[in-house]
Amino acid sequence: MKAVIITVGNEILKGRTVNTNFSYIGELLTYSGYDVVKGIIVRDNLDEISNAFRESFSAGDIIISSGGLGPTYDDMTLKGFSACFGLKLVKNQEAENMILGKAGYMTPAREKMSILPEGSEPLENRAGTAPGIYIEISGKTFIIVPGVPGEVKSIMEGIKDRIKVPGFQYTDRSENLYNVKESLIAPLIADLMKKYGGNAYIKTHPKVDENGEPWVEVEVSAWGNDRGAIEKLADSILEQIKEDAMQNNYK
Repeated sequence: MKAVIITVGNEILKGRTVNTNFSYIGELLTYSGYDVVKGIIVRDNLDEISNAFRESFSAGDIIISSGGLGPTYDDMTLKGFSACFGLKLVKNQEAENMILGKAGYMTPAREKMSILPEGSEPLENRAGTAPGIYIEISGKTFIIVPGVPGEVKSIMEGIKDRIKVPGFQYTDRSENLYNVKESLIAPLIADLMKKYGGNAYIKTHPKVDENGEPWVEVEVSAWGNDRGAIEKLADSILEQIKEDAMQNNYK
């Protein structure tokens, strides 16, 4: 199962805001059984938002978008999504009730947040006002949430069990190898990937300490249907790497 993450917002592209939503959603999807194959960041622009959803539709089985659901003029994610798939934007009573439950009364700006693509399900936002939405189109799942990180987490925590791939298990381990150069340990990592690549992934992260000496963080992730088996596999791969590093000079 493949996943695409869309982030909407000028503030991300100009560097004013760090895209922590991508990190959170990517990790959630990975542990839920999806291969995150693409991330798309677009401005608050109607055509670019529509194009992002069009591109993601062809690449992913599940698409999660954050940003652009608020009450202001430049919050246009749902308009862009609806334009992409030819959907009408309609007033959603359930969404309105959610907003009233938070704000107490409606204003034109708040009413904007209750107008959703036809056929979509509003998702409760316990940390904010604007509901998220859940909708399936031609077998693809779309989840669209606001951009405030606390609201993203609030909504996604409420539906994470719903999107988890049944039976899927994922784990990762990491080990710091000091006085090791990444370039020298690379052939070993390549050989291990040939051997275990169907069920595990090995990633090296080169570092330098305060004295300018190199070291490497080795990350091993594994997946499958048996929790015990994948944990054993990840531990075994790490042990092989550590033993080899001890026996050879990778400085």
